[in-house]
Amino acid sequence: MKFYRAAALSFLCIGCLFLFTCASSGTKADRLVLPKPAREIRLADIEKAVSDNPVQAVHFIGMYRAHYPQDDETDVRLADFWEAAVENLKAAQVKAIEEKRYDDAVSMARSLVNLDVTVESTGMEPDILLADAKNSLEKGNDLPAFITAVQANTLKPLSFEDAVIFLNRAVTVKQRRTASYFLGAADRYTDKRAVIPSEARSYAEGHDQPRDMIKGVATVLVDQGTHIEKGRAYPSMTLGSAFFVDASGLLITNYHVVQSEVDPEYEGYSRMYIRMGDATSPRVPAKVIGYDKAMDIALIKASITPEYVFSIVDWALPAVGDSIIVIGSPVGLEKTVTQGIVSATGRRLLQIGGVIQIDAAVNHGNSGGPVVDRNGRLVGVVFAGADQYQGLNFAIPAERLVAALPALIKGDKAERPWLGLVLAEAAGGAEIIYVSPFTPAAELAIKEGSIITSLNGEKVSASQGSLIPALQDVLFSTRPGELVSLETTDGMRYLVMSHARPALPLSEAAKKDSKERMAGPLFGFILAPSMGKTSSYTVKKVIRGSIADDAGLSKDDPVIIRGFSVLEKEGYVFMDIDVKKRRLGYMETSMRLPAYLDTPDTL
Repeated sequence: MKFYRAAALSFLCIGCLFLFTCASSGTKADRLVLPKPAREIRLADIEKAVSDNPVQAVHFIGMYRAHYPQDDETDVRLADFWEAAVENLKAAQVKAIEEKRYDDAVSMARSLVNLDVTVESTGMEPDILLADAKNSLEKGNDLPAFITAVQANTLKPLSFEDAVIFLNRAVTVKQRRTASYFLGAADRYTDKRAVIPSEARSYAEGHDQPRDMIKGVATVLVDQGTHIEKGRAYPSMTLGSAFFVDASGLLITNYHVVQSEVDPEYEGYSRMYIRMGDATSPRVPAKVIGYDKAMDIALIKASITPEYVFSIVDWALPAVGDSIIVIGSPVGLEKTVTQGIVSATGRRLLQIGGVIQIDAAVNHGNSGGPVVDRNGRLVGVVFAGADQYQGLNFAIPAERLVAALPALIKGDKAERPWLGLVLAEAAGGAEIIYVSPFTPAAELAIKEGSIITSLNGEKVSASQGSLIPALQDVLFSTRPGELVSLETTDGMRYLVMSHARPALPLSEAAKKDSKERMAGPLFGFILAPSMGKTSSYTVKKVIRGSIADDAGLSKDDPVIIRGFSVLEKEGYVFMDIDVKKRRLGYMETSMRLPAYLDTPDTL
């Protein structure tokens, strides 16, 4: 990684025709030799990456083509590097399969597909996933086995025999909705339905009741010691809910409930417990296995065998108006069940994707509890208490939870891929309105103003307001370090090696880029230079639904930027402007525009 960052940074120093070695380095003979041109050093970087990291080599080749002129000799060398990188990547994938590093093999398969390489001879993604699922099942790791088997079945239908293997396991561990899913996979083969044992079919076709489900919900207690107020000590406690997703004692809750357990910036005492009954029940110590701050979910574990386990396999994608129930511990009142409907879907409250708005009664302590439909299928995970939405309740979709779980099971902080783009919905699709500096997108010189036509080979389309989350969905199940294929309306096709997504995607950009450029991604108005003062600009474009749009700015408004403040710790930025609003007869107005650094319109 250090090599990659250094090489990538040096790639961008295009203004230098030559790089000179330090006078104190090398032998006397070396110091008498004419230094190599920057282009040769860059080609040497590519050659090294071909063997060390083939995916990185492909990215470097794209960087070279974007920033340096080519000649016939260079084109031949780059083509040779490309071919060697592809062969090395194919060989690495074969080795990963042999060593049963299935996650690595699947990741390499996705990169190879984006390189337009046929991988039947090395390993197709669904076949590798199925092998991984069976391997996990043999080891008794039911949760990753079920998740991976579903991924394999989505890409390529399971055989009858394989579907029955997972059906029988689901029945054994008493996960009814999981059994129902694999029964459906087996029932595709109508001529073999009679082979399925009647007991397994009867169990899979049954229904769990709320009185059963409450046995799988726990109260989460995070003891943060005491705080002093007016000379008196008061206990400090974070309260939440969690639900079991595996018989080994794994539970899902919200990240914000367990934040003090894993946040390196937290200073103080923090101990986490779960409780299965009322206040008289024993507290069972628990620990965080993995967490995803961007999605506000965490996987925790306690040494307890649950009476009920929620299935995360046969989840539901709800529609507005569907009936749901919520289970949790509002203000510590454990095993409370409330009922309501889905009020809306696709609310953009988190960095990635949309969330579900619900009208079931939810209070402090419900955070992290399950939302299920009438059939007992998981709909989502409650997160409550959003300061700016008092009185409204939301849930993280089960679809997102299932996609995030493989990363959480591996442990520690989950990392998501990041290209460095800020998008806006336009008439023709998702427009790239900003490319963040020192990101993969900037390294490949992806153009602002172009519109994305496909991502990883998928021509993504969605209803109004859902296009950016749909694009994020394409990337969500991949991992940093993979090749991402991106095509735009200007006829360009980019192969980008993704980075790990920053906690606050635009934090570094806000500190490194100019305030004039940051007006677009943060506030939604894109500027063009105007005649006159150096600090004066004209609004070139206003993004519909943005902060600037809500503030009444419009195209061709004259703007002077008076100040720009970044409050990174609080996650905010402010821009002070003087604007003459054209719609108001060019009446001059002074405004302070606030924005979050964790804008959801990023890729």
